[in-house]
Amino acid sequence: MSFPITRMRRLRKSPEIREIFSQAKLNKEDLICPIFIKKGLKNGEKEKILTMPDEFRYSIDAGVEYLKDLEKKGLRSTIIFGLPLNEEKDSVGSPAFDDDGIVQQTIRRLKKETNLVVISDVCLCQYTSHGHCGIVEDEKVLNDESLKYLSNIALSHARAGADIVAPSDMMDGRVLAIREILDNNGFEDVLIMSYSAKYASNFYYPFRDAACSKMAFGDRKSYQMNISNSSEAIRESELDFIEGADVLMVKPAMTYLDIVKSLKDEFNLPIATYNVSGEYSMLKSAISNGYLTEDAIMETLISIKRAGADLIITHFAKDVLEKI
Repeated sequence: MSFPITRMRRLRKSPEIREIFSQAKLNKEDLICPIFIKKGLKNGEKEKILTMPDEFRYSIDAGVEYLKDLEKKGLRSTIIFGLPLNEEKDSVGSPAFDDDGIVQQTIRRLKKETNLVVISDVCLCQYTSHGHCGIVEDEKVLNDESLKYLSNIALSHARAGADIVAPSDMMDGRVLAIREILDNNGFEDVLIMSYSAKYASNFYYPFRDAACSKMAFGDRKSYQMNISNSSEAIRESELDFIEGADVLMVKPAMTYLDIVKSLKDEFNLPIATYNVSGEYSMLKSAISNGYLTEDAIMETLISIKRAGADLIITHFAKDVLEKI
């Protein structure tokens, strides 16, 4: 039937009507708050991240208190990124799998003092002197040699109490290597949230500043995905699924919503996505300059949900917890 019998505006005539007919809804439990914990900061101290408005690097104490405050507002989960001292970094990222490392200490504090689901980022880039996500030889990132180190990082996080480990390196076979080392050490119940479709994106630049993980040479295009490719994301995710991933992830979010939809249609697994630093800083800057209003934040997150994401890692978590 058509107009005048069918009037689509009936479904939009009031805020209450629009609310009950909303299809994609953002819930507090959908949000994962990322946090940067930096070694060397004094107790209770935090420092501004110049490329990410209103975001900070935290000491362990300050970070735990910040997350406890967000938990009171409804936050259910967080993902931790650790920043060691520059002088500690080496060619194999030793601080990353130190049982007394910055992430491991933070995990123990959070599991003791909160009820948050604690996720740990598993990678080498913040901890290596060269800034790459794997082991390097003659300026080449070695895949198979990196797996031992990545799996040891995941094991150290599990020992500290992490609920979920999230490998973000994009080395082939790392999900299987991590699943095996966890299972062989009694951590069968620790989940793996795989960055299964992680693209070589320009939208990571603020994060590299925030995490002090700039590369000494080259780029990450030999292991992160080609921005032009979509079917490759299905192959990457299928392999991670076969290797034992419990959750698949697309990164970035805003410019890869088609990939989120494809993974949601293809796999019967929870789908996460990372609303990354560049997306955050772009919107924050536009809002602060009056080019957009704060409504753009919720519109962005709803679009990610509409594409099929079950979970959203987002630096906007603190901005929207009180609005949903």
